[in-house]
Amino acid sequence: MMSSNPASARRELWLFLLFAFVVIGAGIGLRDPWPADEPRFALSAQQMVESGDWLIPHRGHEIYADKPPAFMVMQAAAYELTRSWRIAFLLPSLLAALGTLLLVYDLGRRLWDHRTGLCAGVALLCVFQFVYQAKRAQIDPTVTFFITLANYGLLRHFLLGPDWRMYWLGCFAAGLGVITKGVGVLALLMFVPYIFARSTHWNFVAVARGGWRWAGGLAALLAAIALWIVPLAIAVSLHPSSDYETYLHDILFKQTAARYTDSWDHQQPPWYYAGVILSGWLPLWLTWFGTVPAWLRGLKARDARLLLPLAWAALVIVFFSIPAGKRDMYILPALPMVALACGPFLPQIVERRWFRWLALGVLVALGAVLAGTGVHALSGQWKFANDLAEQRGFDGGGVALWALLIALGGWLLFCAVGFRLQRAALGLVAGLAGLWLLWGLWASPLLNDSSSARGLMRQAGAMIGTDAELALVAWKEQNLLFADRKVAEFGFVKPAHLQLSEAIRWQEAKPESRWIFILADAMAPCIDQTKSRYVGHANRREWWLFPSEAVAETCRGGAVPAPKKAVDAEAD
Repeated sequence: MMSSNPASARRELWLFLLFAFVVIGAGIGLRDPWPADEPRFALSAQQMVESGDWLIPHRGHEIYADKPPAFMVMQAAAYELTRSWRIAFLLPSLLAALGTLLLVYDLGRRLWDHRTGLCAGVALLCVFQFVYQAKRAQIDPTVTFFITLANYGLLRHFLLGPDWRMYWLGCFAAGLGVITKGVGVLALLMFVPYIFARSTHWNFVAVARGGWRWAGGLAALLAAIALWIVPLAIAVSLHPSSDYETYLHDILFKQTAARYTDSWDHQQPPWYYAGVILSGWLPLWLTWFGTVPAWLRGLKARDARLLLPLAWAALVIVFFSIPAGKRDMYILPALPMVALACGPFLPQIVERRWFRWLALGVLVALGAVLAGTGVHALSGQWKFANDLAEQRGFDGGGVALWALLIALGGWLLFCAVGFRLQRAALGLVAGLAGLWLLWGLWASPLLNDSSSARGLMRQAGAMIGTDAELALVAWKEQNLLFADRKVAEFGFVKPAHLQLSEAIRWQEAKPESRWIFILADAMAPCIDQTKSRYVGHANRREWWLFPSEAVAETCRGGAVPAPKKAVDAEAD
């Protein structure tokens, strides 16, 4: 039972935040960055600390132009505070997730009451996608926080105002979202339902007048963007080079408008996000059997407190559904506003019998699948599981991993039996919390070596000895990040055959002590595997080391031919 007493309400809020901290923070310090994106950002942050250049991110010696540097700067700053990369690379996501939960709570409290705010926060914390992303070192939790902060400021102005300071804060936060991932400006789509609600006289809409104050929002947005763009423009002007100029052009145009209008990766159909919601937004969407009718009643009554967050979330999902390129985390910023709109109705919904049956069904079904998968894999009769354990290099055929699955499933089934139908909603919260705790504290150290490439690079270093020099060809960010010594590299986006050409010439300068670490697919036709050393399998790839004598005579001096496909493409 939630209290309306101010002291009790504060205590409940702090307990909720502590609970969220434990659930999301479990496992921090127990693992390294895992692909696909985590090593890339951590590597750039590490190079910022080492080089002192916090303005333009790098990947090896090349400029990394795919994303603005704000998130990497946060990771670098976290390292300066903690002096531990295992903590620092995940700290921005943890803080952003906690901030997002607090903003959702406070909006719910101000728009309705304490109970609504707490229910909205708990509902958001239960969503699979939210916690999964919060436990990852990707940019999306951070940009979600900035967009939610922007929504927070705008909604306080639009619904509880006029409050010009909150309005300017919202616009400034949208600008911070822009320099974090470009899409922060989507928060300003909140103007669309606001203008509609204001012009058609919906309830709870604040009427704010003052032309110059509205223009101040644009100034706040630009001021936030200028925190990065102005120093970048100055640096480019003081150090004119084609690399810096290309970076400035790419980050302002190619990685924003061009990437949206002409997506070149992650091609998905228009209905892709329907599947993301059905899988990733569990168990929140189970409540929609009750919240949707309540939303319709509220919208019919012209309740702008529901219209603005719901319409904005719908606009965001539509926005990301238009381009061909889609990823599941793109719609994460819409989730907090949906949880907020669910908040007023959750206390009644979770007590209804139909929802308790759904909650119990989720516990039983998910628990049975996880436990059954673990038992089947443990039997040794499942080829897929056996192959996976071999590829990952797990000792004992992956017994520890299969035991983890059994433990996860067993906990969910225990919650189903312990809480039963009467308290199934509470059982679902407990079950999901235990799932994330076990994942963070057990899976993180268990999977770390094979997922992070730390074990692979440690093996490579041991194979060549401490006095040898190492170079990378056709490498991934995790290889450079976890190398046990200073390495030579010849570019990341550069074609592999050109990297290999430079590497061979580098090796020929000191053939007795220089080794090259290479992706198996990049070895032919120049490298003889019989004279090379197999390092291992990591991140779904095979990796080798080769000395100078493994280089074919025809490729000596760096005479590496281009792959046939590349030659054919040039001819065309």
